[in-house]
Amino acid sequence: MYGLIGKMQAVAGKRDELLGIMLADVSEMPGCLSYVIATDPTDADGIWITEVWDNQESHRNSLALASVQATITKARPLIAGFSNHTETVPIGGLGLNA
Repeated sequence: MYGLIGKMQAVAGKRDELLGIMLADVSEMPGCLSYVIATDPTDADGIWITEVWDNQESHRNSLALASVQATITKARPLIAGFSNHTETVPIGGLGLNA
């Protein structure tokens, strides 16, 4: 499996609007086992994204999906930046089949 954990910064005061865009069209993404968006309780504009994929190629392929491209286009003006990008190798857990 292939995992990603990263922090996104919304433009000041735009976190809820950005969350709405990111969660509006969470459609089928082949190979995606888990896609979790969370707010940061210590950062009013912080968003944590945690993803688990069956493999790295599935993640890479997802970036070409029309629904993902549309979300990126809508969200881009509300994103101030990214930090804490980490790749992981998920082993298993609740909801994941190793």
